[in-house]
Amino acid sequence: MNGIIFLLALSPILWLMTALSLLKLPAFKACPIALAIAVVLSLTYWKMPAWDCFTAGAEGVALALWPISLVILAAIFTYNLCIDTGSMDVIKEILAGVSRDKRILLLIIGWCFGGFMEGMAGFGTAIAIPASMLCGMGFPPIAVTVACLVANASPTAFGSVGIPTVTVAQIAGLPAGEVAFATALQLFPFMILAPFLMVCIIGNSVKALKGVWPVALVAGVSFAVPNLLAARFLGAELPVIIGSICSLAVTIGVSKKWYQNPDPEYLIEGGAPDREKKITFKEAGKAWMPFILIFVFLLLTSKMVPSINRILSGVKTSVPIYSGEGGKPYTFVWLATPGVLIGAAAVIGGKIQGADFNSMKKVFISTIKQMWKTILTIVTIMAMSKIMGYSGMIAAIAGTMLALMGSLYPLTAPLVGALGAYVTGSGTSSSVLFGSLQAQTASNLGISQVWLVSASTVGATIGKMIAPQSIAIGAAAANLLGSESKVLNKAVKYSAVFIVIAGCIAFFGNWIY
Repeated sequence: MNGIIFLLALSPILWLMTALSLLKLPAFKACPIALAIAVVLSLTYWKMPAWDCFTAGAEGVALALWPISLVILAAIFTYNLCIDTGSMDVIKEILAGVSRDKRILLLIIGWCFGGFMEGMAGFGTAIAIPASMLCGMGFPPIAVTVACLVANASPTAFGSVGIPTVTVAQIAGLPAGEVAFATALQLFPFMILAPFLMVCIIGNSVKALKGVWPVALVAGVSFAVPNLLAARFLGAELPVIIGSICSLAVTIGVSKKWYQNPDPEYLIEGGAPDREKKITFKEAGKAWMPFILIFVFLLLTSKMVPSINRILSGVKTSVPIYSGEGGKPYTFVWLATPGVLIGAAAVIGGKIQGADFNSMKKVFISTIKQMWKTILTIVTIMAMSKIMGYSGMIAAIAGTMLALMGSLYPLTAPLVGALGAYVTGSGTSSSVLFGSLQAQTASNLGISQVWLVSASTVGATIGKMIAPQSIAIGAAAANLLGSESKVLNKAVKYSAVFIVIAGCIAFFGNWIY
């Protein structure tokens, strides 16, 4: 009987895997069907009242639109506006001045800059902005998207100024600092491994590491070590921000000093022609202005500047949406949300670059037309995740896994976290779904709650790599709408390897932690 319940609860997810991987349906067509399956099961087998089902889905729609879709629209609008003003050509030329080697540029933009965007904003910006920049420089879209998904797996635990880790610690009733350190410890091997995998992905072979493996090693170590130290001594808010900045500085420094003669096989295509005059500091500042402003706005409004954060975070509206048991008012934060801040940075930066409001309006409308399928995908997947969570389907999946594994459960703790992130597309949402369950399971097994809860968070970062929401964001940024199945088929093998490694770390590390 438990097996039947498990399969029924898992069926929306099984459908998504089948539709995207085997049937090769685009995500905007597969996800509404998955939502329909979840609705039917919640109403029939799980006996969820119809109004509760509707309001659960409505809460998911609200979350999908504000802040998630807002962030993605703002990020892609920023990039499109930079193309429209010609600033992206200047940025390409500046980056090509660091290196014209695709492998090194991928590490700088996809790993270092992407990690920084995840630490500051999260909600898909770390995939959307780097992927769109790299594709604009002539990189192969599918390889770029997969590489950015792999890169985003490690920083997610400390994304949006540490929200996923802080949230899971609060839900599980554990010290946030201890959870942050245990999470960073378990993520350490992945942060070293990810840059190597990214190089292999963009070069379509392990041979691509030849000549640049020291840069990949430096990029990983200079991110992982500061990330671990910051988690140990500063808590959950700053590890990825500090790690990404350190990695960016070190990787650029090493590349400029020792790697100025790229292998012709990996020479960037379509680079900007050499100028008679070098780009001036003023030209560079104008080209980078939207991204500089994104950094400044996100930093000034983050919890690192509590006075400003407190004022802006107070501009919010709490609305009771879900009508069933356990429902809490959903809060719309109107100003201190990444999408608004990124959009404001884009408008101000675009104005500095010479764009008028009429041209900005045209770019924004074209961005909405470009992104509507992605928004539909995210809306339906978030509605499905809320229905599955509130109806008890997610709890049924996790409970069955615990019953099957017993004392071996730590091996599957990351898989549970990954499942939550796969369904919701969010490390934070996975923490909300499974944080208390993981802590209670650890208590029942007599093992460290901190370690097991952290293992679940690590799993959530891996699950986000192949979440339909993440793939939809990456596909939209790389102009691959309708090709999500190709991205998933390439990304899933990396997530599978990561989950196996994470399970082993969770199981064996528990003996000594």
